[in-house]
Amino acid sequence: MTAVDLPAWAAVLVGLLVLTGAALSLLGAVGLCTFKTFYERVHAPTLGATLGMGLIVIGSILFFTLVEGRFMPRELLIGVFLTVTTPVTLILLARAALFRDRTEPGQGDPVEDAKGAAPPS
Repeated sequence: MTAVDLPAWAAVLVGLLVLTGAALSLLGAVGLCTFKTFYERVHAPTLGATLGMGLIVIGSILFFTLVEGRFMPRELLIGVFLTVTTPVTLILLARAALFRDRTEPGQGDPVEDAKGAAPPS
């Protein structure tokens, strides 16, 4: 089967999955641009990228499985890699920012500031 022979129901389903995944990824990118602090900005793209990537990978698996006539695990490897690396990157960036905020002079502890405690003088 070629992409031209793809059934209409499959083409519509693949299109919806990919477009919904792309919209969620775009929503994460908009969150990156609109939030004000680093801690807010780092959270939105992580969620959008993870869920958006999942829907795009499911659409890709469905498309290539129907076109090739056999299960295509290649996309699963991409999904696993992105699912593992995205949260790890978020954690590393957040820890680096917390370390920077705690060690720079004149900066309070963002964790304590969020709890309502006064910053150290």
